[in-house]
Amino acid sequence: MASKNKQATWGGRFSDGPAALMQKFSESVSFDRRLAPFDIQGSRAQAKMLAHTGIINDEERDAIITGLDEIEQEIAGGNFSWDESLEDVHMNIEQALTDRVPAAAKLHTARSRNDQVATDMRLFFKDAAAQLQEAIRGAQRALLTLARKGETVYIPGYTHLQRAQPVSIAHHILAYVEMLDRDVTRFAAVSDEANICPLGSGAIAGTTLPIDRLFTARELSFVGSDGEPRVTSNSMDAVSDRDVFISFAHACSVFGAHVSRLSEDMILWSSAEFGFVHLPDTFTTGSSLMPQKKNPDAFELLRGKVAQLGGIYQTLLTLVKGLPLTYNRDLQDDKPPVFAAFDLCMTACHVLQEMLPGIEPVPGKCTEAVSDPLLLATDVVDYLVRKGVAFREAHHVVGALVALSEKSNTALPELPLDKIQNISHQLGADWVECFDIAGALARREEPGMPGPEQTRSRFDYWSHRLA
Repeated sequence: MASKNKQATWGGRFSDGPAALMQKFSESVSFDRRLAPFDIQGSRAQAKMLAHTGIINDEERDAIITGLDEIEQEIAGGNFSWDESLEDVHMNIEQALTDRVPAAAKLHTARSRNDQVATDMRLFFKDAAAQLQEAIRGAQRALLTLARKGETVYIPGYTHLQRAQPVSIAHHILAYVEMLDRDVTRFAAVSDEANICPLGSGAIAGTTLPIDRLFTARELSFVGSDGEPRVTSNSMDAVSDRDVFISFAHACSVFGAHVSRLSEDMILWSSAEFGFVHLPDTFTTGSSLMPQKKNPDAFELLRGKVAQLGGIYQTLLTLVKGLPLTYNRDLQDDKPPVFAAFDLCMTACHVLQEMLPGIEPVPGKCTEAVSDPLLLATDVVDYLVRKGVAFREAHHVVGALVALSEKSNTALPELPLDKIQNISHQLGADWVECFDIAGALARREEPGMPGPEQTRSRFDYWSHRLA
């Protein structure tokens, strides 16, 4: 059964209002109300611009802004009444404003909900990107705290999940600091992409009224590094463009992949098979059956939850891929996934900030694992290269040494000198020095390597960057 009440903003053309089911199906205020601060910010700028161009007078502008301030306070205090029959956040605020300020009937002059929501979302993305950059910085600081605990604790580094070469826990964890720094850069790029004002584009083709788009852009801080206002260049693109949504979701999904990889490392490292770290009790749980269990639930939950981020990215790509220009109602559903991605990334950052500093390395287990002499087989290759042996030949020599070690069930550095010299006369008694872990790492002091001086240098760098 159709409602007898006409929709307040577009009902003039209709003889009947929307059916109750249609109202329920089509409303968005249940999720887009979180845009209220940005919607009010945009409306303040709209009122100032309309007064600036003489479309409304200063008294009307001041009354509108006062009314918007009051509504903003009510919303912040949880005292605002949201009405689903008014469809969205924009019309709820406009209706409440018009009820108390008659001049508010002029506020929507030269504005459509199409360019209004595009503006709201760009303001949202700038704010969300700034919050995420700071939250990720917090996660980096937590990683740095953990890395410092492992500066002199050595473990095997892995390729193919097989022991490869020795590194410090610090070097391993600092790899994630680098990853997250790229995430910060991606969100900064999202903010820059969002920093263009679409307000004034109208529904599709702008307006014949004498507005000032540059004035509005300045009011809303859509300005470049040169201080000049930035506005969209094509009204049709401005109201239908969702690239920044996709860019934001992409940045979130890459961040999620980094969080998942870190979680997987910590899950492995805390297992009995590795035993490299103890996880804090406050972020682990036990078993309802097995009393000995200490499960890495927080990292498992992170690993699972961030899987949604890739799905959100794909959802937004699929949402827009077949849409003709310009606005289509499908685009109403671009907001829930974006909000979900933002909330999930913020939660992940907060969990990492609190959990990571409580992780403790287990030096004994790490030393046991890194004592495997095969981890330094490549250092023997380097030893031979320094003696003038071609790398490929040296590689084959060491492969033969490893085969002899396995066949004779003798640790590599304990092989008899005469036996190894049968394989290569270039091997001298000093070859056993290759198996000193501290010495092996001390020889890795080029930029980006895990040598102690390089590691300390990165600590200094990140301590300064993250201060």
